[in-house]
Amino acid sequence: MNWSPRQQVFLGEMGLGARWTLRDAGVGAEALEQAVEQAVEEAPSPAPLEVLPVQAQAEPVIAAEPPPATMPAPVSTPVPAIAAAPLAQEPAVEASTAWFDDVPAAQPAPAPTKRKAVTDAEIAAMDWPALQAAVSSCTRCALSASRRNAVPGRGPAQAAWIAIVAAPSRDDEEQCSAVAGEAGKLLDNMLRAAALKPEADVYITHLVKCRAVNADGAERNPTVEELNACRPYLDRELALSGALQGMTFGQFAAKGLMLGPAARGTVMRYGASGLPVVATYHPDDLLRRPQDKAKAWGDLCLARTARD
Repeated sequence: MNWSPRQQVFLGEMGLGARWTLRDAGVGAEALEQAVEQAVEEAPSPAPLEVLPVQAQAEPVIAAEPPPATMPAPVSTPVPAIAAAPLAQEPAVEASTAWFDDVPAAQPAPAPTKRKAVTDAEIAAMDWPALQAAVSSCTRCALSASRRNAVPGRGPAQAAWIAIVAAPSRDDEEQCSAVAGEAGKLLDNMLRAAALKPEADVYITHLVKCRAVNADGAERNPTVEELNACRPYLDRELALSGALQGMTFGQFAAKGLMLGPAARGTVMRYGASGLPVVATYHPDDLLRRPQDKAKAWGDLCLARTARD
């Protein structure tokens, strides 16, 4: 049976849904159909639908996006090496130095000039200050190239005695003083024992003003050339000091002064003035062999008699 649109609306509101038709369409079915039609007609009309105002909705909350899934690191597959073709080398780009233009170019240092060695005649005309300065800067022999310090003499400008040693020792060179250290102390004591005041009566100097050493640094005796190069200094020291008695300390000092044979126990004569000279032991020798001090005392006594 076909339902009118109004009947279909009511049936839907009552939840009856689709109608089921009885198989036996007899009196009972007809009566049931008429009852339904009468109920539909008697039912009140449905109230119109109330339209509710639309409420403002809250903004939807957007959930944070989940972090991207970490992909596993790809497994590297070894690739056979392929020789790369050599790249052409780019030309070097020189840094700009234009801002250096206002700075003058550095000039090379001048080559050191070799000091001219003083002559014998120049040394013979020197006073004490000039002589000391000339010794300190001397270039008259090869020792000037290896020395640490040239060692001038020490003592009063006017001295009755002159004490002569062959060459400076390491202590002398380091302290730049003739016969320094323990040897110097012993020498002063020896002179005092002979009734001499070292600071007032004795001028102490060397035949050679620079320490003489071998290539390995070991001390050696000066050569004849080195002795001759320094001899004008010694002669000027004798002339300026006015010494009337000389003593040499050490075997080589005596031979170097006389440039020939020399011995203890005798009075030797040096130079045109015939300066009396007596030889004795070097203080270093006496420090190593104290038993020789008695012989050295005898040499001092001989020198005093030669002087008197």
